[in-house]
Amino acid sequence: MQQAFAGIDLSPVIPPWLLAALGAVAVLALVPALWRRARGAPLRALVFALILLALANPRLVEETRETRPDIALVVIDRSDSARIGNRAAQVEAARTALEARLGRLPELEVRTVEVLEGGNQGTRLFAAMEQALAEIPRARLAGVIALTDGQVHDVPAASPIEAPFHALLPGRPGEVDRRLRVIEAPGFGIVGRSVELRVAIDDLGVPNGGAAGSAGSGAARLSIRRDGSPPRIESVPVGREHRIEVPVERGGPTVVELAAEARPGEVSELNNRAVVTVTGVRDRLRVLLVSGEPHAGERTWRRLLKADPGVDLVHFTILRPPEKDDLTPLNELALIAFPVRELFQVKLREFDLVVFDRFANRGILPPAYLRNIADYVRGGGALLMSVGPEFAGPVSLAATPLGAVLPARPAVGAGQGAGLSGAAEGAFKPMVTTLGARHPVTEGLTGANPDEQHEATWGRWYRSMRADQRSGTAVMEAAGGAPLLVLDRVGDGRVALLLSDHIWLWSRGHDGGGPQAELLRRAAHWLMREPELEEEDLTARIEAGRLQVQRRSVEAATPPEVTVTAPDGSTRRAALQPGPGGRATAELPADLPGVWQVSDGRRNAFVAAAAANPPEVADLRADPGRLAPILAATGGAARWLGAAAEPALPELRRIGPGRDAQGGGWIGLRRNGDHTVTGIAAMPLLPAWLALPLVLGLAVLAWRREGR
Repeated sequence: MQQAFAGIDLSPVIPPWLLAALGAVAVLALVPALWRRARGAPLRALVFALILLALANPRLVEETRETRPDIALVVIDRSDSARIGNRAAQVEAARTALEARLGRLPELEVRTVEVLEGGNQGTRLFAAMEQALAEIPRARLAGVIALTDGQVHDVPAASPIEAPFHALLPGRPGEVDRRLRVIEAPGFGIVGRSVELRVAIDDLGVPNGGAAGSAGSGAARLSIRRDGSPPRIESVPVGREHRIEVPVERGGPTVVELAAEARPGEVSELNNRAVVTVTGVRDRLRVLLVSGEPHAGERTWRRLLKADPGVDLVHFTILRPPEKDDLTPLNELALIAFPVRELFQVKLREFDLVVFDRFANRGILPPAYLRNIADYVRGGGALLMSVGPEFAGPVSLAATPLGAVLPARPAVGAGQGAGLSGAAEGAFKPMVTTLGARHPVTEGLTGANPDEQHEATWGRWYRSMRADQRSGTAVMEAAGGAPLLVLDRVGDGRVALLLSDHIWLWSRGHDGGGPQAELLRRAAHWLMREPELEEEDLTARIEAGRLQVQRRSVEAATPPEVTVTAPDGSTRRAALQPGPGGRATAELPADLPGVWQVSDGRRNAFVAAAAANPPEVADLRADPGRLAPILAATGGAARWLGAAAEPALPELRRIGPGRDAQGGGWIGLRRNGDHTVTGIAAMPLLPAWLALPLVLGLAVLAWRREGR
């Protein structure tokens, strides 16, 4: 818009300092005349003034200006808390009405920027505003109007603008909100022990209801659910810390869901829930190793178990069985009596794993103690047996009450007569079976055969025991397809049976060696139910807002569909895509915080999804408190849009610089008057042709007056 502005300015023909010096000389020249009261003194002063004015060169200047419109910035909060209830609809309606009103104001341009969800960083409203202001000249900024709930997490210490900043908030003042706050939650716990959670329930917007350690405002019911089990209800004082004991009963993640009862009239129940994941880990594992007699592979077991810093090993070797009594006095024998009763009756259940290495039943363990071991396995214990020729003989543990939990027994006819008739002699390379290729104990072992048609590349063994498999899974086989390593679940416990005593050849590097340590480590950890070695398992995890489901099974059948239950109770079916190693996977979006449950009909998996924006849901009230420093620094105002469908927008006014930016029922946008000069026309008010005769005329007049 073109406008003309006129004014008078000076354009001296000599430097200003010289003009000032001449003025001083003129004053000094006038002083004697004024002192003597000369008749021509006033005319002399007029002559000097006229000369100085002519040298100052006054001009009448006329400017043609092009004014530039001011810019109003509208900031729209699109974070999670701004979408609670009808806030999103109210903000959108306010935006439409606000932009229409701003469009009717003269010489005002409107720009809009949206603040998207910021994840764990909270609502970054001022970061988005600064990015938009980078393209706006500050001399043209009329003000900023933010449509937000006030939950802003990047409020600067000093205002980034000088123009007014106003906030329009959905709803009405005085909102209340109940939140469940997790003060401390350990990420790990020892299996068999309990961990302690520290939580608090706060009532925000209620006197004495939101400060930790305050008197609180009564009590609230807290629901505690662990891995989908029936909830436990506790009464928790509001505003004070509460401690919860959670038992860790198994290795791997335990998902604990906490839910506080809703408060009447609260904004939302979104932050009434919290999910804690505690990963169960085992303390130092106690292993009992009993070697039946010294042999070349005995040190293999001891070295393996002693090398693990997380294992407490108790090792006994039967050096002097009862049939070898040579009448040597006991006080002359450097032997420790085998504590049968203490190990297999008193302290048996304190061990996580019992290992029998070529142990023969020569009357050392009475049937009652062997029955105790079988009951220990059925009750959740772990048994690993590595057998040799003694397995096929009359002293075989398979012929005792312990045989009831073994997955294989000596083959019919094995062990008849003398010698090693129960053993298959001859070189062979252990082979991983088809099921073993899908089992985590033997999957991917270095040197293993890729399939049944190809041979393994590891070293050979020379003896295996003939056995009839009754149950379990044979993950490795000897020559002719005979079972070599059989894994089985018995009751709540597990059993592993290695039908050869030549695995030690791998540790010595014979014929190229083999993964002896890795195989035995996996077998031992599978027996002790380490989660990552479960062959029949269903797991779930959430990454980047995606639910990733994995089902593992040694069965080759088509995996079934899984049922996914979201935190809000809704369910959906998902097909699993088969993959290598007995795995089948599926991936789905997981956009709701809380506990997600996945079921394949036999097993259930639970996984916790944390809130996408924890700072955002910490306080769900619409509250201008966080913005108060910026509002005060810029003279802006916070106004409520009301609860009606039609937002109650304040009146918009244009104000001059330095004027109040808000008042009763109105908010103001600064009028900057920024412009660009497009043309200048200057006309001298005392040109030389006029100044010269005036000066000469006045000088002559002064001379004549003084000459009379």
